[in-house]
Amino acid sequence: MRSVEKAMGILSAFHHASGPLTLSDLATRAGIDRSAAQRMVHTLRALGYVRRDADGHGYLPGLRVLDHTLDYLRLDPLVRHATPVLQELRTAVRERVDLSLFDGPRVVYAVRLQTTRQTLNASLVGHSVPSFCSSGGWAMLSRLPPERARDIVERSDRRPFTSGTITSVDEVMEKIAKTRADGYALTTNQILSGEIAAAFPIMNAKGEPLAAIHIAGSLADWSPEEYIRRVVPPGQAAARTISQY
Repeated sequence: MRSVEKAMGILSAFHHASGPLTLSDLATRAGIDRSAAQRMVHTLRALGYVRRDADGHGYLPGLRVLDHTLDYLRLDPLVRHATPVLQELRTAVRERVDLSLFDGPRVVYAVRLQTTRQTLNASLVGHSVPSFCSSGGWAMLSRLPPERARDIVERSDRRPFTSGTITSVDEVMEKIAKTRADGYALTTNQILSGEIAAAFPIMNAKGEPLAAIHIAGSLADWSPEEYIRRVVPPGQAAARTISQY
């Protein structure tokens, strides 16, 4: 079991990396000594889960990692049920539509249907953002007991993404309370400057938040009032449809 833990530590070391990692980088990030990292990297390279970068300066995830991403997406019943609903929603609103999954202090994107003006990160499945400042995070936190939502916000790394990111726990909780009352979340300038996003929680049979639909647009194109009128009704309808799977 310890070997499995070390192997997962090596693969997890690539989280948030900005480029190839050296053997020393991998050992430090995985919390193991260099010799153990070397043995683990050798095995993972042989299996196709780690590879040398083209310049030979370090290591990158291998192609086999994508096999597991595919397995998750094709076998997860929520993702399978939601995808055609999201495709119809994307056609209707003509803005970026995402499905994010709830993971406590963060939300993880499982489906991303982008527009032509999106950045690379806005199109990658598996990208995550903090719950405390994302529309999907507010939507899902609003469906938790307030004390549990506050605990998640308090434990979050609340470094701002933009000058408009709300980082005060009390102010975030006010936004979550408003989301609970409205039935949807609306954020502006939280993750990206100039972005407006609406989000709608998806619940399981027990009334617990599983995921959220995000619809993201530009403040250069929409006022908040216009955006609410345009995307909230179809977004809420899509969330209800998916919640019934």
